[in-house]
Amino acid sequence: MIANTAAYHFTPVDAPQALCDLLQARAEAGALRGTILVAGEGINLFLAGNEAEIAGFYTALHADPRFAAMRVKTSLSEHQPFARLKAKVKDEIISFRLQDGQPLAYPRAPTVDPATLLRWLRQGHDDAGKPVVMLDTRNLQEVEYGTFKDALVLPIHKFTDLPEALAAHREALKDSTVVSFCTGGIRCEKAALWMYNDGMDNVLQLDGGILGYFEAVGGEGYEGRCFVFDERVALDAQLQPLVDQPLPEPRPSAF
Repeated sequence: MIANTAAYHFTPVDAPQALCDLLQARAEAGALRGTILVAGEGINLFLAGNEAEIAGFYTALHADPRFAAMRVKTSLSEHQPFARLKAKVKDEIISFRLQDGQPLAYPRAPTVDPATLLRWLRQGHDDAGKPVVMLDTRNLQEVEYGTFKDALVLPIHKFTDLPEALAAHREALKDSTVVSFCTGGIRCEKAALWMYNDGMDNVLQLDGGILGYFEAVGGEGYEGRCFVFDERVALDAQLQPLVDQPLPEPRPSAF
């Protein structure tokens, strides 16, 4: 079986290129494929490969004090979902371009864990009796595969569109508890932080995103699948892929 992993962690990285090169070398040594993104604000990883090699990669990464607390979400597939390994240094590990949404500059926005959210969804309100509105921070392509029941879906095609698209809904949301969510947590973490700093003190982020929710409590309250950016296409609540077929071996580089 192939272990498929998604992980991110916001922490200061003084030498992004050096860290990127190190992680790329480790991944190549284990024949891992996927994407490694490194920025001054942290790392964002989507890697797949042999289970033992994946475990070794993250064991070494967790040994670095900066990433000791990094959570890794794992699912299994019959086949490798990535064609090759890509490693890149970027300005942000997820582009948002708003200072008030930068995790290194502010304390983390308040969170809600999957078990508590499930309880709220079952009872129809939070523990203070306020209605709960699920706010999808993903783009419309992803939402087509599934989202939380009755979620507020914004007409966005990229994450940076979110602030403008949300503006029309802010007045209607003021008396609700708003739970920001995305695939694995990275976008809703920045979105919730920006909203909180912009005066929405009624916003929470779903800790671990949709995949973390699936892992912890299953799919109750969620309709459909969760889109992922690889050849598996989308995962169901048991983290099983919509598509699981072998990819051709990557061509040797001409350089």
